[in-house]
Amino acid sequence: MTDDMMNLRALVEKTPDADLLREMIGFAAHRLMELEVEGLTGATYGEKNQERLVQRNGYRDRSWETRAGTVELRIPKLRKGSYFPGFLEPRRMAEKALTAVVQEAYVQGVSTRSVDDLVQAMGMSGISKSQVSRLCGEIDDKVKAFLNRPIEGDWPYLWIDATYVKVRQNGRIVSVAVIIAVGVNSDGRREVLGMDIGPSEAETFWTAFLRKLARRGLRGVKLVVSDAHEGIKATVGKVLNATWQRCRVHFMRNALAHAGKSGRRVVSAFIATAFAQDDADAAQAQWRRIADQLRPKLPKLAAFLDEAETDVLAYMSFPAAHRAKLHSTNPLERVNGEIKRRTEVVGIFPNEDAITRLVGAILLEQNDEWAVQRGRYMTLETIAPLGDDPAVSFPAIAS
Repeated sequence: MTDDMMNLRALVEKTPDADLLREMIGFAAHRLMELEVEGLTGATYGEKNQERLVQRNGYRDRSWETRAGTVELRIPKLRKGSYFPGFLEPRRMAEKALTAVVQEAYVQGVSTRSVDDLVQAMGMSGISKSQVSRLCGEIDDKVKAFLNRPIEGDWPYLWIDATYVKVRQNGRIVSVAVIIAVGVNSDGRREVLGMDIGPSEAETFWTAFLRKLARRGLRGVKLVVSDAHEGIKATVGKVLNATWQRCRVHFMRNALAHAGKSGRRVVSAFIATAFAQDDADAAQAQWRRIADQLRPKLPKLAAFLDEAETDVLAYMSFPAAHRAKLHSTNPLERVNGEIKRRTEVVGIFPNEDAITRLVGAILLEQNDEWAVQRGRYMTLETIAPLGDDPAVSFPAIAS
């Protein structure tokens, strides 16, 4: 019997049940760490070996939360390089990004909220400036590679949405738009295609964003879905030569504002009958009937419907199997919700690099989740005809 096994047996014989498990876990963890470090250094602890690769440099303490309770670990340190035990799960990328944002706030002297409260709320303890630098560099490289990767193949559908976050600029606190683009390719797979940060949602910003996607290889776009952001309609037609779909959910909110409190339910039911039609021609005909019926009593709402008809019903020219996912930006709601949840913890970002780091890491995580899903977002059978089906029309929006 080896010395390790004898020591472990002695622990089992003398330790009460509750403490026994923690002692056994700690003992096993210690042995695993020693074995891993021996592989990195090329020598056992205290061994004098001319072929040693690197010297040890003491230990660092860490609490390890297990099902048996808290186990105190002493993790070996190396003079060159770093060591992290293989049995401990590294922090997820977005959690690293959040840590880096908070610590960067420390470094920059930002105190819009109590940063100590943020750290405590996230269950973290302080880390050193050197760790911050290393952590930020690791995340920035991965996020940059992800956001600038080549876009390959055709992407018939593109969803774009913006959310606002606060950032410190030249001693002032301002709101900036964080734009996200998600697409579905000709294989029916969904991916995050890009992200950008700008002072507003003006046409120049949208144009620069879409041109950047085009330079990376975005092509084959038939339909772009977004809210009625300023300038985006003209930009979509000019840069991508694609149809623009105005988000139906946002449109309905705007339309019902013209109906008054007492008429909202009736107006909503009227407009819904247009969405329930089987094809584009029937939907357009019903839309016009609704507008004409509303015109005598609600002329502003009728004019609003006249103006929005083409943009709100654009999705009806596409395959029926896709329409539930095309009529609004709802497919982005979960992503935006996660971004909002995590950015609200930060409150005010110290700079735009910190925004890119955190939001980019969240998007990279989301993209990885979609990549490992077994099912396609849209089936091959329904998305394949988009490339050559003459029955499906994709009119370009005039610039």
